Amino acid sequence: MKKISILGSTGSIGTQTLDVVRQHSDEFKVLGLAAFNEIDKIIEQINEFKPEKVCLFDEKSAEELAKKTDVEVVSGMQGLKEIAVIEEIEQTIVSVVGAIGIEPTMHAIKKGKNIALANKETLVSAGQPIMKEVKKQGIVLMPIDSEHSAIFQCLNGEERKKVSKVLITCSGGPFRGKKISDFYNATPEQALGHPTWSMGSKITIDSSTLMNKGLEVLEAKWLYDLELEEIEVVIHPQSLIHSMVEFTDGSIMAQIGTHDMRTPIQYALTYPKRLTNEFPRLNLFENNNLTFEKPDYKNFPCLGFAFEAGKQKGTLASAMNAANEIAVWSFLDKKIKY
Repeated sequence: MKKISILGSTGSIGTQTLDVVRQHSDEFKVLGLAAFNEIDKIIEQINEFKPEKVCLFDEKSAEELAKKTDVEVVSGMQGLKEIAVIEEIEQTIVSVVGAIGIEPTMHAIKKGKNIALANKETLVSAGQPIMKEVKKQGIVLMPIDSEHSAIFQCLNGEERKKVSKVLITCSGGPFRGKKISDFYNATPEQALGHPTWSMGSKITIDSSTLMNKGLEVLEAKWLYDLELEEIEVVIHPQSLIHSMVEFTDGSIMAQIGTHDMRTPIQYALTYPKRLTNEFPRLNLFENNNLTFEKPDYKNFPCLGFAFEAGKQKGTLASAMNAANEIAVWSFLDKKIKY
């Protein structure tokens, strides 16, 4: 039985990870849970999964939680780090949002914990030191994002030198095909209307600007040791092909599946095994219209910003990521316009 901790257990990826655990209760034991301040939700998770220790990042919320449970409660960044390295765990699932994920991820790696990573900002802002430490410690860092899971599966067993290009697919978001003038004054509700995926608010807003795809480009660079010239973004509105790899002989290998994040989550938790599950299956007769488009860099400039930051190297990608985080939360709080 694999023992795990989940950072971000009350968010979109965290709750879907617990869905996977429910499907395979004989395969996993949750020893640690961490969230921001969602007291009621984490109490439900404590009652069901009975972890050894939990963290609420917000100190006041943690104090209140401690009065309502017998489980050990910690808080703040130190608490996140404690949950990430509980002695008996074999894998830490990092699904917190934003650059806050960097420190506990690095801490877990240094302690020899395998990582299942859903936090894009960690590799965008600190890809070089993170991957250096991964190699030094000899741990396994598995991607959870559907796109990077797809790339991983397409590359599995292949020679790296035979890879010609990695093609990262993108739905295009809620404003695909429109000009900036059409969505310049978009509301948070409009920007959160993703056409195919159900995700957390931060990643959904990033998807509407295509910054999410830019972050994934930089992630792929570090995960798979790629040059930016080897990465191409392809708009694929149906979101059924999760990404592709082109090889030097001209062959293109694609990974295809439903819009269900539990599938790549399960793969990250069980690799190299594949476990049977009861998740929905893709019906190719009902979903047989697959189309592809080039990205619109003019009306969605964030994607270009990410490529430029990656080319210039240094700390520019980290600065870009920080500016984007502040912009997204400010927009969601209605402090700035789209």
